[in-house]
Amino acid sequence: MANRDRAAVRNAVHRRIRRKVQGSTARPRLAIYRSLNHIYAQVIDDEQGRTLASASTTEKDLKGATGGNVEAAERVGRTIAERAQAAGISQVVFDRGGYLYHGRVKALTDAARAAGLNRDETTTTSENGAEGTQEEEQ
Repeated sequence: MANRDRAAVRNAVHRRIRRKVQGSTARPRLAIYRSLNHIYAQVIDDEQGRTLASASTTEKDLKGATGGNVEAAERVGRTIAERAQAAGISQVVFDRGGYLYHGRVKALTDAARAAGLNRDETTTTSENGAEGTQEEEQ
């Protein structure tokens, strides 16, 4: 792996994640793509192969001074949550796309959760400080 560039490593990680993460009609996949200047989010039903909702910093109403910062990711997170709920989606499976759960990716998902996606999940911090999600017992 030492001779591969960062994009090849990210793609390998993404393929490994996608073996486990599958979106369904009941719980579609929230896929993230992060470029240097923009961030994109899509809610995808993998069973039907359809994109149900999308948002990105390239859109006119979401474009700020720059699309490559945490504030822009939070705007996209709130917007994707609103659009998903308008499409009747309240639960999603998160696909970080091979990126670390940090910075803009974390800001987008936290904003989407705050706006109403996956309301029955709680964010927990484990003993070693790593964050994860755990569903509440009902």
